[in-house]
Amino acid sequence: MLKRLCRLPPRRSALLLGPRQTGKSTLVRSLLPRRSWSVDLLRHDVFLRYSKEPERFRLEAEAQIRAGVRVVFVDEIQRVPGLLEEIHGLIETHRIRFLLTGSSARRLRRGAANLLAGRAATRRLHPLTLAEQGERFDLERTLRYGSLPAVVTGSARDARDLLASYAETYLREEVQAEALVRNLGGFARFLDVVAAENGGIVNASAVARDAALAPRTVQEYYQILEDTLIGLRIEPWRHSPRARLVGHPRFYLFDTGVTNALARRLGAPPDPVWRGRLFEQWVVLECARLLDYRQAEARLYYWRTHSGAEVDLLIERHGRLRLAVEIKAKRTVVGADLSGLRSFAEAHPRVRRLVVAEVAEPYRLGQVDVLPYRSFFERLPRMIG
Repeated sequence: MLKRLCRLPPRRSALLLGPRQTGKSTLVRSLLPRRSWSVDLLRHDVFLRYSKEPERFRLEAEAQIRAGVRVVFVDEIQRVPGLLEEIHGLIETHRIRFLLTGSSARRLRRGAANLLAGRAATRRLHPLTLAEQGERFDLERTLRYGSLPAVVTGSARDARDLLASYAETYLREEVQAEALVRNLGGFARFLDVVAAENGGIVNASAVARDAALAPRTVQEYYQILEDTLIGLRIEPWRHSPRARLVGHPRFYLFDTGVTNALARRLGAPPDPVWRGRLFEQWVVLECARLLDYRQAEARLYYWRTHSGAEVDLLIERHGRLRLAVEIKAKRTVVGADLSGLRSFAEAHPRVRRLVVAEVAEPYRLGQVDVLPYRSFFERLPRMIG
């Protein structure tokens, strides 16, 4: 089994969130003691039983506890959020440990997941990082097929089949059903536009026009993708938090392979322009995953001026900008590639600036460090303090 960076607390109850196929169930099952009880809500008969009678879950759990079970695993808890009330009571009454997985923060919020506040730690599981893939890692394969565990360990044909199914069956059907999206054709068109514009600055009016939807509907659909853990929103950097709220964010889908599947680009290697966008997406996502696993309390932003000067990624921690990062899918970085960072330095001269690229070895251009992507990810924890 692949060794994951995500760590669940050894004794407390925990809620593990993450998109489907990221390996949540596999990770939890690897941690279960011999005397445990597992409930799989993806099984139709189990789902029906507890959705009709949530109190039955409590009665069955108490029988397991009397038999000596001390850990209960509930897979895909968002399918029956009403069980959270029963779980809350069982934790309070029996001091039993629950390990829960879920793929939708949206349904859990509607199901009063706040009942577990203070009683269950929340963690997130992402597609595989570079470090988790180890010797299996191949950049070209990752940019094309992404890093869902089953994709990484399977053949190229298996990867294409899984990703096509993910895009068609899960994103276009299950997310629609969960979000109560009535305009199925509109949501499908929206997903097409999101994939085509992946990593770009979101203009809800333009997306609405391309998808033949109302701008308010588009904003709601973006929120659905975030709530179902399918997308990552990166806000523009502003000194004032209030000012950030009115800026246009960037939006990245959670996996490069899923992006290619939605954009119908799995059948051939990406062209240079699309590859550059995928490389940027992968670096941004890898940063987000590593910082999340370390619980670094860091946030990601991008920077752009009215005149068009831009920096791909800023990392802020504890109220202070730590890094300004330009991302280049190039094997050679030259002075002309630093125009955005030079403009940024005029406003923020004390923030460390660097370029992450496909260079073979680190070097320095003026006041800017140029790092191979592997070196950048290895040094990231130290660089943000």
